[in-house]
Amino acid sequence: MLHAHIQTLAAEVEGPVLVPGDEGYDEERTGFNLAVRHRPDVVVGAAGAEDVRAAVRFAARHGLPVAVQATGHGYSVVADGGLLVTTRRMDGVDVDPVARTVTVGAGARFDAVVAAAAEHGLAPLNGSAPHVAAVPYVLGGGVGLLVRSFGYACDRVRAMDVVTADGSLRHVTPEREPDLYGALLGGRDNFGIVTRLEMELLPVARLYGGGLYFDAEAAPGLLEAYVRWTASVPEEMNSSVALIPVPDDPAMPEPLRGRYVHHLRVAFTGGAEEGERLVAPLRAAGPVLAGELGEMPYADSAVIHNDPPVPVPFLRETAVLDRLDGEALGRILELAGPGAPVPCVVELRHLGGAAARGGAHRTAVGHRRAEYLLSALTLLFGVTEEDTRPVLKRLLDALEPWSAGASLNFLGHGENAAAGRVRDAYDAEDFARLSRLKAVHDPGNLFRLNYNIPPAR
Repeated sequence: MLHAHIQTLAAEVEGPVLVPGDEGYDEERTGFNLAVRHRPDVVVGAAGAEDVRAAVRFAARHGLPVAVQATGHGYSVVADGGLLVTTRRMDGVDVDPVARTVTVGAGARFDAVVAAAAEHGLAPLNGSAPHVAAVPYVLGGGVGLLVRSFGYACDRVRAMDVVTADGSLRHVTPEREPDLYGALLGGRDNFGIVTRLEMELLPVARLYGGGLYFDAEAAPGLLEAYVRWTASVPEEMNSSVALIPVPDDPAMPEPLRGRYVHHLRVAFTGGAEEGERLVAPLRAAGPVLAGELGEMPYADSAVIHNDPPVPVPFLRETAVLDRLDGEALGRILELAGPGAPVPCVVELRHLGGAAARGGAHRTAVGHRRAEYLLSALTLLFGVTEEDTRPVLKRLLDALEPWSAGASLNFLGHGENAAAGRVRDAYDAEDFARLSRLKAVHDPGNLFRLNYNIPPAR
């Protein structure tokens, strides 16, 4: 019976409408994280906002929960049935160099946004991986390369077009609909599907940055030195350090192959000379195996983290930390370091600065006062989720004395998207407010295949 209605839907939309068994169904439902694949009853490959409206109205009529996917980096709950809206065809990027803004479609990737903005000496507040879709990243908060200097990406949003649960298309600004505006920014797709988003660009054409790899054994004090260093650096200094077990694989760079390394990442918005002076204490922590720091065009900033663009299966966890000390670093190395039962990549990203202050308008991003973001990730090659989850859970449990909660964009999928973990991403007052707003805008919880905020009763 549903199949006949799907044919009617297909006639209403411009993009493809696919069901299991159709050619292209598997490709359409697959995203960047290959550990997760949606299994929807129907996929709508939206070509524009009207396709999204038709898909949402169809789902509401037939009682189908709705999931949305752009590049598939931020999977939460698997769609086992229901309707999946994919947005990768909605990839428009329009820069207004006079207003210093960019308007992006729901599927636009940050590599396209960075390139378009760079033509005018401007930059978005993108993250470390340029192949991530801009809109879902921003809706989750957006911990960018320049988060200490300019705040979260969501703090720079001017307006959004969103399809809500009733199938209407609304233009949302902080002046016209402040409650819905603040709920979308941090609440992701709980309140609708954002089809287009306008955000500010920053006058950043160049920066001092890059990455340095240290052998962990030859530089045993680097992590402690990094924590001391972050206590005094200015807001112009954005940085993180990653703990990486590099496989003994011919495909890996020879200086790093088979080693446990610490990768220092730097993005400094000041001059190169001042950047060199600030980083000098960390250079002295041990011999550098590979990498370099220097002045670069912002358009080349993807080399700082050097995140691989190839889809892989992975599991990740996160915590935001109020502080770090030697005891906390010891627990991280003990539980997720070179002796861990499964190989873990752990990143410690310095927060504070503009991120703690927030923007001109209220958003739902939680734990702004936290000093560090911890992200732990395991590639599922030769290990399973069942092998990995206990390791990551022991790490989070051990860091409980230092933890303020979680970061939404880094939560992960499956058990990581359970109700308790979603609440961990918010301040209690904000979560209660979002739950009340959910009851207003989506009382039937149509948008529930996500990091779900249930409607207040």
